[in-house]
Amino acid sequence: MNKSILKLAIPNIISNITIPLLGLIDLALMGHLGSEVYIGAISLGSVIFNIIYWGFGFLRMSTSGFTAQAYGEKKTAESITILIRALLLTLSVSVIILLLQSPIAWASFKLIGGSPEVETLANEYFRIRIWAAPAALSLFVFSGWFLGMQNARYPMIIAILVNAVNILLSVFFVFGLKMKSDGVALGTVISQYAGLLTAILLLFKRYKKMLPLVTKAGVMDLKFIANFFRVNTDIFIRSFCIIVVFTFFTSKSASINDTILAVNSILLQFLMFFSFFIDGFAFAGEALVGKFIGAKQIENLKKVVKLLLYWGLGLAAIFTVVYLSGTNFILKLLTSQKDVIQTAQQFLIWVVLIPVASVGSFIWDGIYIGATASRPMRNSLLVSTFLIFAPVYYFLNPVWNNHALWMGMLLFMFSRGFILSLLYKKTILKPITGKV
Repeated sequence: MNKSILKLAIPNIISNITIPLLGLIDLALMGHLGSEVYIGAISLGSVIFNIIYWGFGFLRMSTSGFTAQAYGEKKTAESITILIRALLLTLSVSVIILLLQSPIAWASFKLIGGSPEVETLANEYFRIRIWAAPAALSLFVFSGWFLGMQNARYPMIIAILVNAVNILLSVFFVFGLKMKSDGVALGTVISQYAGLLTAILLLFKRYKKMLPLVTKAGVMDLKFIANFFRVNTDIFIRSFCIIVVFTFFTSKSASINDTILAVNSILLQFLMFFSFFIDGFAFAGEALVGKFIGAKQIENLKKVVKLLLYWGLGLAAIFTVVYLSGTNFILKLLTSQKDVIQTAQQFLIWVVLIPVASVGSFIWDGIYIGATASRPMRNSLLVSTFLIFAPVYYFLNPVWNNHALWMGMLLFMFSRGFILSLLYKKTILKPITGKV
């Protein structure tokens, strides 16, 4: 079983690590331009796309879970039909996003805020990068579908290509053509479409024989569509809660001053960096849990859940040691601005606590996505957001200020995993076996 986990987890870790590497390089490029406003611009612009992409993250998650279960049941026609349904939905969503880009930008900057100079640069970044939305959302679907088909190699190839192209283009545009944050945005757009083309070519290379199995009646299966939208609605609410927390976090950071915004933007990269490692095992959980549920292999399901939690805790311990000993070194790689580095020293304790506090939320998310058990995921996020994060911040803020933001964030991450662990037997095992 460990071999099966690692076969899926390692390619996902390799592909995922390119994503935070890209974010780190973008921040490093902006961090060496001589002003913290460029870091702030990338941060605010990225928050808007986090709102968009996290909001529609259900496209990948539901596609992965449903496909893995169809794979486990050996329903080949249903597997490929799930991909077509999701891509059609993605096309519709993308058109709406592009048509509404102006009100999206206006509302986002009203909500998030920032200094006038940062906001001007962030708006320019947004206006360019928004054109990557159709490709980016389609890649969500392709990655989820390949993973559901127990193929972690193709998402790895796509992710490495996308992020390598993005990094090379960003460096070229910023240093070669003397562009600023707009160069980073343009590099992102081009790389996303390169990734989409690669995904289509890989689909035809390995799964071409499945395409004739798609029928109009299959695509329009109302019973499946109803269940698909129910799960997607739950995941959307779950993702919306995450968006609320991270957007609130960035907004409150910006309201303090540009230095704190830059500091928190950099320190959040430590959470993102850990998340893309641990998500390798969460993604493996999506594929294997879905497959075992589809195949009705309950003992294998129980075993893989236990092993995934062991792997997650081991990885959290490693990252705790790394963060405890290497945060100052990493900070100096990300920025040369002394005031940002000095201010960040006050908040490094939160970085050290990130792995242990958040590991459960990532692993359990993968397990619940594979089971398409979307309702408990939704409920856990509602509780963690509005009954834990918000009260903790508002209670501590008068005394702790920025520390209150970090305390709220870590308790938010911890409570998600804790709640889902309590609900596991009742919401996943019981519906399948009839007993806890």
